[in-house]
Amino acid sequence: MSKAPPADGLADARDELAAVAASLRAYLEWQEDTGAVGIPRGARRVRPQPAEAASPAVEPPVVRSLEPSPERAAAAAAPPPSPEPASAAPRRAEPFAPPPPPSPPPPSPPVKAPAAAPVAPAAVKAPARALPAVAEEAAGCTKCPLATTRTNVVFSRGNPAAKICFVGEAPGADEDAEGTPFVGRAGQLLDKMIQAMGLDPSKDVYVCNIIKCRPPGNRRPEPEEVEACIPYLHEQLAAVDPKVIVALGNTAVAALLGTKLGITKVRGQWKLYKGKIPVMPTYHPSYLLRPSAQQVEAKKQAWEDLQAVMKELGLSPAPPKKA
Repeated sequence: MSKAPPADGLADARDELAAVAASLRAYLEWQEDTGAVGIPRGARRVRPQPAEAASPAVEPPVVRSLEPSPERAAAAAAPPPSPEPASAAPRRAEPFAPPPPPSPPPPSPPVKAPAAAPVAPAAVKAPARALPAVAEEAAGCTKCPLATTRTNVVFSRGNPAAKICFVGEAPGADEDAEGTPFVGRAGQLLDKMIQAMGLDPSKDVYVCNIIKCRPPGNRRPEPEEVEACIPYLHEQLAAVDPKVIVALGNTAVAALLGTKLGITKVRGQWKLYKGKIPVMPTYHPSYLLRPSAQQVEAKKQAWEDLQAVMKELGLSPAPPKKA
């Protein structure tokens, strides 16, 4: 049997264990105060046995080093912050002050509207020449070969201030001799038609032709002759500015309206000259004088066309003459 350790050796061991427990308790309390966590691991220290306790049966307890690391020791050595005295008045909270409003952004510089592009002045339309100036130029015209065969330039007759303008094809022999349009048999029939409308041929209408010189043999004018002479007609119509134009026959209709349709296709239908002046196409008086099976019907249709013109202008036909 092993021998029991001496009583004084047991007392020393108990005292040493009590000292270790006290030291451990103090160290844990220090950790709680400083917020440290865990127990540092150090080198194992073996406390030498006292001479009296040489018995191998009882070994002293092994205790790990409780010394803190140098960093923790420095932290522990620092004096703890001194608490404020209890008698000190509690710190008053600063009154809440809202942040100052943001300063308004600097005003933007005024935006200038882009300069308007300069407007080109509208083309100024040249005023229409007076009819005497146009007639004077036409009297000396040599733009086409008809200037070498004519007797007179046939410009117009009637009233330039009239509301109705009758436009025919070209002068005949009688017109070339006198220098006045519609004075032969066709002109006499035209005057009767105008009078049937309740108008005076010399005061209430203006009469002219597409070309101003007679084609030899009373033939139809050539396209080149029409092209050379029609500017005079355009100037005449611009100066007179009639309310209605009556186009007599194929040549007049084609030149004024730019159509290739025959007179039988377009007569009685309102058209426009230059998009503004109403035009009534109808038969030429010389066609109404030719004996044919259609003569009676053609005269009736021509009168219907003239009645449409009267209606357009608010005119009443002349009362029938007493026998």
